[in-house]
Formats: sequence, structure tokens, C-alpha cells
Amino acid sequence: MMSFQMYVPTRFIFGNGRLDELHEQSMPGKKALLVISNGKSARNSGALSRTEEQLKMAGVETVIFDGIGANPTKTSVMAGAAAARENGCDFIVALGGGSVMDASKAMAMMAVNDGDLWDYVNGGTGKGKPLENQALPVVCITTTAGTGSEADQWGVVTNEDTHEKIGVGGYDCLFPVLSVIDPELMKSVPPEFTAYQGFDTLFHAVESYISTFASVMSDMYAVTAIEKVGEYLARAVKDGGDMEARENMAFANTIAGIVMTISVTTAQHSIEQAMSGFYPDLPHGAGLIMISKAFFGFFVEKHACDERFIKMAQALGMKEAQEPQDFITALADLQEACGVADLKMSDYGIVPDDFEKIAKSARETMGGLYAANPSVLTDEDCVEILRKSYR
Repeated sequence: MMSFQMYVPTRFIFGNGRLDELHEQSMPGKKALLVISNGKSARNSGALSRTEEQLKMAGVETVIFDGIGANPTKTSVMAGAAAARENGCDFIVALGGGSVMDASKAMAMMAVNDGDLWDYVNGGTGKGKPLENQALPVVCITTTAGTGSEADQWGVVTNEDTHEKIGVGGYDCLFPVLSVIDPELMKSVPPEFTAYQGFDTLFHAVESYISTFASVMSDMYAVTAIEKVGEYLARAVKDGGDMEARENMAFANTIAGIVMTISVTTAQHSIEQAMSGFYPDLPHGAGLIMISKAFFGFFVEKHACDERFIKMAQALGMKEAQEPQDFITALADLQEACGVADLKMSDYGIVPDDFEKIAKSARETMGGLYAANPSVLTDEDCVEILRKSYR
């Protein structure tokens, strides 16, 4: 389509070592809640101390909040928002991967708005109230190449009481005012998680490319991201110190984040988020990998967008691709090359008896993404995709 809408107001600072330029940037406040994960990586890698020093040089006082897990929860978001209020923070700095950045956006909402996060959530048991006050500004410093959250206005949060994992936000004020993408911060990500995050990047681009909301503008970003993943992900998994691979995956991740603001991802994300809503130990990227061949295979069998699947197979490196099924072959080959072809739902406690509740939750919590599917996908179809993916 020659019709599209694009608004990405974030200032991006991209390149090796560019975290050291943070102090030169205009800061949106004087006191920041500095959000990190509940793990050790930010401290052990030196990223935290470097960020604190940069903010100090910029004249910014910091308060650390380190309560974010792999799948951010409503409880942790509300605790972070309370910390921001109690300490008089006027902006938030997210230092970490997608979970930290997603949680920080939700904290930015709740630091200045009354009630519970789920009051402002659309879908599921959310009350769908509009924000009364504009969120605090957010600065993102991404340490992974996975979610693209440094480039969009959304976060994904789990309500542990209802097992709902839902996209939160969508407001223009939740675009990060500044995002630093320094591939050197990604060198220490283990191979397994490099693969999970890389496939999340890939699926943001793939889903946006086959989406009913795709346009000439989103296609430009999506195809480039797919090409970069096809060429560099396996290299980054094999050797985390391969900085050419890290740089190109970081670039792919950021532009795949941008493409989600122009196009819309499909129900693959709805289904996986329902899975990890019930099973929070399941890494998002791993869940996407598990269902990917059956999910995209469904649309290949429907001949929903044959030329697009062929184009994506070619972008992944299969230059001779001529059939839509070639995309599934190229996808399977990349999963083999990255060592993630044998992931099992059963290893995370998921059983076939869960499939109907997962399919139901996917539509109830993230049903809007079903409109982006290139052909109709029923709940029964979702259950069958899960069955085909199960091991």
C-alpha cells in the first residue's frame, strides 16, 4: 500500500562505545529512577556503574530499582512506580533488555497516575481507562537485541493474579525520549538468550511484513531486518564477541522495533504471550520459536500471501526460493544453526490440556492482533498450531 502513518519521536544514539556519550545528551529531568533487572548482569558487566557515572556527569541524581524479572509483572511495576514517587524522580532510565524497558514504560505511567496498572489496560480484565496525566519521560539503554522496545511506545506486563500478559501503553508520551543502542553492552549475553532475542527480532519483522497493516514504509524496515537476522544471528550465537554480528543484530532489533510502530504484528505474539502469561518461566523468544513453524505454516497452507513468504525466504538467505514453503525451510535451517530447533513446551510444564485456555486467553488479552493476520485464524486453528508445535 502507498498509504501509511509513521511517528517515531525517539532520538537514537547507535554504535559501539556510545554509552560514553550519554552525558552529552539533553536529559529530561534532574533525578532518575534507574531501573535494572533483578539479575547480576548490569552490575557484573560494568554497564550500571558506567551509566551511573554518565548520569552524574550530566548532573542527574539516581535511585536504583532492581526488581524486574524476565517477564515483568504488575506487582514489580507498581513497586517501581511507588519508588519513583517516593524519591521524587522526574524521569526513568531503563538499563537492560526488553523486560526492563517494558516495565519502565509502565512505571512511567503509574508514577503519575492514581490506581492500579490494570485500570489503564485494554483487553482481558483491564478497565481501559485513559491516562489522566502524561507519563514521566523514559530514557532507554538497551543491553539486548530482542524486543525493539527502545523504539516503540508499548510494554508487555503480566498480571500474576489473572495470568494475563498484555501490551500496556500505546500513548505517544511513552516513546522513549532517548535510546542508546551500544552493541558492546550485548557482548556478554549468553548464546541461548542471544538466539531467543534474535528470533524475537526476526518475528517482529516477519509478522509485520505479512500483516494486513503492512505498507511500503514498513516493508522497507521489515525486509532489511530479516536480511540482517539471516546473515548475522547464527554468527552472534556462535561467538558473542563477533562485534560485526552484534552490531548488525542490534541494528536489526531497533528497526524491527520501528516497524511495529508502522505496521502491526500478528497473533503469533498473542499466542506466545498467553503461553508465558500462564508459564512465566518461559522466555518470550523461546515460546515464539516453539510455535513459529506451525504458525507460519498455517498461512503458507492457506496461500495467504505467497509472494511475501518467498521474499522472506530469499531475505533469510535462500536466494533460490520459489515456493512459500521455502520460508519454513529457511526458518527451520536458521533454528538449527542457532541450536534452538529442539525446544520443548513440556520442559516448561505446558501440557496439551492447556491449549484451549491458551487460545482463549490469546484472543481475550491480545485479540487486536488477530486483525493483522493475513487470513482468518480461529481459536480451533490456534489449538491445532499448539498441538503441531508440542513436544
